[in-house]
Amino acid sequence: MSTEHMERIEVIPLAPKPKKYLWYIIPIVLLTGLLLTLLINYHESFTIEKVKNGLNYEFVVFLLIGIFAQLVDGTLGMGYGATSTSFLLSFGVNPATSSMGVHVAEMFTTGASALSHYKFKNINKKLVLNLVIPGVIGSVLGAYLLADVIDGKVIKPYIAVYMIVLAVIIIIKGLRKNLIKKKTKQLGLLAVFGGFMDSIGGGGWGPIVTSTLLGQGRNPRYTIGSVNTAEFAISFASGITFILFDGISGWRVIAGLVIGGLIGAPLSAYLVNKIPRKPITILVGVLLIFLSLRTLLK
Repeated sequence: MSTEHMERIEVIPLAPKPKKYLWYIIPIVLLTGLLLTLLINYHESFTIEKVKNGLNYEFVVFLLIGIFAQLVDGTLGMGYGATSTSFLLSFGVNPATSSMGVHVAEMFTTGASALSHYKFKNINKKLVLNLVIPGVIGSVLGAYLLADVIDGKVIKPYIAVYMIVLAVIIIIKGLRKNLIKKKTKQLGLLAVFGGFMDSIGGGGWGPIVTSTLLGQGRNPRYTIGSVNTAEFAISFASGITFILFDGISGWRVIAGLVIGGLIGAPLSAYLVNKIPRKPITILVGVLLIFLSLRTLLK
């Protein structure tokens, strides 16, 4: 065959598999449906007058918390819920409103994160599927208990203690060296526990699940990408449970965290390779311990 003839041959690319689009369609459809539902059912809470009155000092505080929490999560691969919850509790927000606000905000931040990780091929699909169902079960159970059964004032000091434990886990992660890979056992139980504690404590999916898997020597790229992708389902399930059983309250908390997260996301993407991870990880852990101790002393 002559060179001239070979140049006329066109390579026809294979059509992408339909399943590929589901990774994009599902988060977009779910978030669009959520926005429409909130606008229809809670439009009276978002009048121009109420929104103007709500844009005060407290909203700015929640906005800054959202930015900082996203910076922590974006640079360390974990800690959004723990960081934002510790600050919100320290600022006087009750646990139910705090956890609901964090998880409704995370519906949007983790949705964007899941799409990004899929685009950059940071996902182990088998690991995601193994985490999602048990994680959702645990998160729904925790959200239901906090929204409809447990008294937020009673559990607040226990959540502060839990946040100290999460902070210690984060510090240990910062000090840990690379480990030899071990086979993951009881992945479903790990996901159930991570989802439950994430909902009832306002954070913990990343520190519990990601730290455990990384501690077993798993590849950081695929572990962080897969756990963050599964977190979208966990956040969505717990957020919907809070809305169904407790309704929407503290819209300034939600709006501040969402807008702050959108501002912090590109900043963290820029800083992720420019700042030393180990000292920042330890610094964040120490800060969370300080905030949790302050909540306990109150």
